[in-house]
Amino acid sequence: MLEKLSLLSIGSFIRNKSIQNFLFLAIIQSSNVLISIISMPLLIQNIGVDQFGLVNLALAVIILLNILVGFGYNLSAPRDVAINQKDKSALSHLVSNVFSAKILLASTASLIILVAVFGLNLFKDYQMILVFSVLMLFSEATLPLWFFQGMEKMKLISIANIFSKLLFLMGIVLFIHSPSQSKWVNFMMGLTGLSINLLLLFYIHAFLGIRVYRPEFSTIWRSLKANILLFFSNLASHISINGGLIILSFFSVAETLGMYSLAERIVMVLRMFPAMIIQAIYPNAAKLYASDEKAFFRFLRNVYFRVVLFGIFIAGMTYLTAPWTIRILSRTDLQESVTYLQILALVPLLACLNIANVTMMLVADLKNLLFKASWMMCLYMIIVATILTYLMGGVGICLAIISTEIAVFIICMVLLYRNNRKLFHGFYT
Repeated sequence: MLEKLSLLSIGSFIRNKSIQNFLFLAIIQSSNVLISIISMPLLIQNIGVDQFGLVNLALAVIILLNILVGFGYNLSAPRDVAINQKDKSALSHLVSNVFSAKILLASTASLIILVAVFGLNLFKDYQMILVFSVLMLFSEATLPLWFFQGMEKMKLISIANIFSKLLFLMGIVLFIHSPSQSKWVNFMMGLTGLSINLLLLFYIHAFLGIRVYRPEFSTIWRSLKANILLFFSNLASHISINGGLIILSFFSVAETLGMYSLAERIVMVLRMFPAMIIQAIYPNAAKLYASDEKAFFRFLRNVYFRVVLFGIFIAGMTYLTAPWTIRILSRTDLQESVTYLQILALVPLLACLNIANVTMMLVADLKNLLFKASWMMCLYMIIVATILTYLMGGVGICLAIISTEIAVFIICMVLLYRNNRKLFHGFYT
């Protein structure tokens, strides 16, 4: 009897949509983590720490512009797809317009880079690395993750992501052997991603019956206006979380950038955990909020306390294993990187603290509060990071990132309390 109950509970647990979403997102991020762990020592050994830092600096610029390419569609489009799951005509128009909009945005972002490099002579130390990284913008534009999230068919894109990362790793092993070849690293990542994405688009068209229509520019324009606050919120959040390397580049040499980027990449991979939790629980949380607020708050509290406990575990293990982790990834003793990693170990835990606030803002459609919180966090980070980095170098930027995570948690709580006390007291009372 107990065995049957156990099997029943496990089966229902696995069938839970939030659990499935999290598991498949975890597979995607785990494959990214694994390939990142394997590729880091290969790149550092083949192109050197300084070129590794410049490659990551170019990658930081591209990822920043990918926020423009995404333009909030990664949050709004899954909901629209879910609503129109059974309407192939509406779904076809939606998919055609979203991909058209993202390709136009990718073309705009590419033009910005080309003008900055060849017209204004910016990014002097890594111009060609950045130019060759442009392909990653189109890889982002064609990534159909949002579509499969809305269709609740995450298995295929999880497998495709793993295959893409394996192709990228194979490319590093076969073609990246000297510092002069560093410009091909991000290009290869963009090429493999774009190739797999095009195959996924073919699958969507041929096997799911999604037709391709000419872009409806009036509809695209309306969607861009509707997503403007999401875009600026994502942009501000990204600058706050990932802008440290760019700020550090104004005050440090390439070798320091390489050591910091090694520690930052490890921590930012771990910081994906709270973001994955929000993405996984968001659909179910939104339905509960609309139908039964008491059940919503119970659900959110249960998730929150478990996530915070796991965040404590992640932070502790990251701190304790920092020397071993850096030695494994770099194949040498980089004490500076160890110091950065131990300071930044608190980031995943502090990010977990804000999961409840962000989820409540999303389900209640409080885009204006997300916008305010994101830009207040961004301004705080830029000011504090600039001052501390100027005074303390790499340690300063680490401390600035830690304080930013604390600041945004307080900012979100204050904004919720002042603007929607029902939500605030519903969760915190």
